Amino acid sequence: MKKVLLIEDEKNLAMFIELELLHESFSVTVANDGRKGVELALEQEWDMILLDIMLPGLNGLDVCRRVREAKKTPIIMLTARDSVVDRVSGLDSGADDYIPKPFAIEELLARMRSLFRRVDMADEPGSHQLISCGDIVIDLDARKVMRGEEPIELTKREFDLLVIFVQNPNIVMSRDLLLDRVWGFDSEVETNVVDVYVRYLRNKLDPKGKERFIETVRGIGYVMR
Repeated sequence: MKKVLLIEDEKNLAMFIELELLHESFSVTVANDGRKGVELALEQEWDMILLDIMLPGLNGLDVCRRVREAKKTPIIMLTARDSVVDRVSGLDSGADDYIPKPFAIEELLARMRSLFRRVDMADEPGSHQLISCGDIVIDLDARKVMRGEEPIELTKREFDLLVIFVQNPNIVMSRDLLLDRVWGFDSEVETNVVDVYVRYLRNKLDPKGKERFIETVRGIGYVMR
């Protein structure tokens, strides 16, 4: 039975999530504030931590950073703060995934299953670090990309750009943010270069050129669904 630590101060929501996870045969412990949450996270071993950002005592970003200093426990952030900056802050603090409130419990369970699969693959002897989105699988160590059984040949920039998208599913990424992440903060490259490389990626991921994986968000940037 997998052990889940739920750190959530909204007691009704915490009770609802706890009951749903118990129904799915998880062992669940609930903490209603950040300080108690980080104490439990560090004192015991967990298979996963579900972590709210807006917590009394110690916010979720600080909890996540403290846990990451000592452990590799998978962490999914649950939060009503849904801006790009908030999502990026959560992931940069060490979270493995991010789901905005309100959410369907089915989506949370699916995200948990997906993260457990990634952890299980990474723990296999001789395995490489893998991330995935749909039927696209990226081997970060070998810098290889597969779509189903077919390898996809990417340039360094295309590979780095795809990794950013896959590591941030359903998060709208601005052109400026993608430019900073892939080309570097002090790069003199114009933001329209991002559009060019996204087009390259689309053509390689889907030769028909449809926005099946990377969608355009007008006036902002792109998102991988």
